[in-house]
Amino acid sequence: MAQAGFTVDAVCPADHPLAKTSALRTGHAYSGLTASRSIARGILASKPDLVIPCDDLASLQLHQLYAAEEKRAGANSPVCAVLARSLGNPANFPMLYERATFIEMAAIEGVRVPKMTVVSSLDEMRKWATNVGLPIVLKSDCSSGGEGVRVVHTMLDAERAFSKLHAPPMFAQAAKRALIDGDNTRVWPSILRQRTVVSAQEFIAGHEATSLVACWNGTVLAENHFEVLNKVHASGPASALRRVDNAEMSSAVTKMVRRLNLSGMNGFDFMIEAATGNAYLIELNPRTTQVGHLALGAGHDLPAALFAAVTGDTPQPAPAATQSDVIALFPAEWNRNPESAFLRTGFHDVPWAEPELIRVCVNKKKQVAAWQVQQKQPQALSSVQVPRTK
Repeated sequence: MAQAGFTVDAVCPADHPLAKTSALRTGHAYSGLTASRSIARGILASKPDLVIPCDDLASLQLHQLYAAEEKRAGANSPVCAVLARSLGNPANFPMLYERATFIEMAAIEGVRVPKMTVVSSLDEMRKWATNVGLPIVLKSDCSSGGEGVRVVHTMLDAERAFSKLHAPPMFAQAAKRALIDGDNTRVWPSILRQRTVVSAQEFIAGHEATSLVACWNGTVLAENHFEVLNKVHASGPASALRRVDNAEMSSAVTKMVRRLNLSGMNGFDFMIEAATGNAYLIELNPRTTQVGHLALGAGHDLPAALFAAVTGDTPQPAPAATQSDVIALFPAEWNRNPESAFLRTGFHDVPWAEPELIRVCVNKKKQVAAWQVQQKQPQALSSVQVPRTK
């Protein structure tokens, strides 16, 4: 948020690309093994007006931190107070990760959603799939980056996917995620052999769409809606998007923001049914997404809207970054295909004002490419999510 008098601190790993941007005033060390402690230290040191999670793990750890701090020091403690102010009603935090509960709630609010239910056994999954009809989508709670989602077209594939998603995390994988990725959320479930909650969702034939909104105390302040043109890989994040005006998506988002009393930035995923054009809400991401930094004019500049909510000032949106409806995200679309037509015909969202960040992204692509040659195996490339000044 590049507004006068506004500064940005972050809790992140020491080698994170965010450290290469001029937007950052202070970086606080993040430890995956003591995540709550390191995040709490950063919050207490910075005394922020607003906390914005930038990935799924950060969202989950902030909600876990709130629960621990409320138990230890009460809801009026400094950490709890700023998290409630930034993220919305803490009473709703648990259901943000319960996929079937969220879809059920959306249906009650009159939002168009696919059929969905929790399936606790192979037998339950088989019966539900038979009644609804294949293909179906299986999803595990508290997963991110598409790793907990499987589209299955046969009963055999469904059985295999369910067994894998429902199984306790393997200890070796849990240890690797904790030590290398800074994600310790699977350590105890692995040790205690806790099974993951799996839901089955009706498959909607069509194409993906996504929304990102800035909201405050259950009210949408600014919003952007997109159709997904390309993805980093089949179940990964978007790499190219097209801006759209979709009244059904906007209505659904408004209803759910109000129902959950959300604040901050929140993303919503949809499927646009090919046969009808109907928008089915399929998921909530309680965090900002790759497009959170984009200033796209009045009513569509999310950072400016949140800044105004925090300060009580009138929103002052920045000039629109582009008039193009097509946006190629950097470095995701470039990593996916340097010859992509979207890089030439759409707005290529390169942070030209941040040469060090660009250098990091370029070097990362070279490092990954070299590793691929060495391993002789193709690997999916993930997009880098960092905020930009405007």
